[in-house]
Amino acid sequence: MSGISFIELYVFVLAAFVGYQVISRVPPLLHTPLMSATNAISGISLVGSLVLAGADYGTLATWLGFIAVTSSSLNVIGGFLITDRMLRMFKRSGSKR
Repeated sequence: MSGISFIELYVFVLAAFVGYQVISRVPPLLHTPLMSATNAISGISLVGSLVLAGADYGTLATWLGFIAVTSSSLNVIGGFLITDRMLRMFKRSGSKR
């Protein structure tokens, strides 16, 4: 079986739409704590995208997997950077890191 079926493409588009709707409705005040809590989910997405990029499902699936690996990697890295910045804001001024 080569290529992506209609169902797989439908699930991908639906997941992208639902993800965008969920993230866009989060208030800015809750975004940083929510991002630190969802780093594990981003890690799971990274593993899944690595599987998709490494499997031999065709050229389109490989490129979509590559895009997914890049996006989820940036999300994980950004999540850790933002969490670190948030935690530094709550440290006392005299404490060393």
